[in-house]
Amino acid sequence: MNIKPLADRVIVKPLDAEEKTKGGIVLPDTAKEKPQEGKIVAVGEGKKLDSGSIQEMEVKSGDRVLYGKYSGTEIASKEGEDLLIMREDDILAIVK
Repeated sequence: MNIKPLADRVIVKPLDAEEKTKGGIVLPDTAKEKPQEGKIVAVGEGKKLDSGSIQEMEVKSGDRVLYGKYSGTEIASKEGEDLLIMREDDILAIVK
């Protein structure tokens, strides 16, 4: 992938939505919820502060993260992957 996010932005590959409920019911595509968990693919350099210094990113490539349901902008890579680009502030948590 040849996309490098700028400043405090990250590129996230959303994980697939659940195919079944806990009770074993198979969900059709129209009933699946938009995923809120993904894997960081690329990170920017960090947020530029008023003092001119750069604040380091808390997330790094490879981290699994949770983000808001409607966070980010959907983009497609040259390879046809669906990705999201969002600010680090839109990430709610890192999954350990």
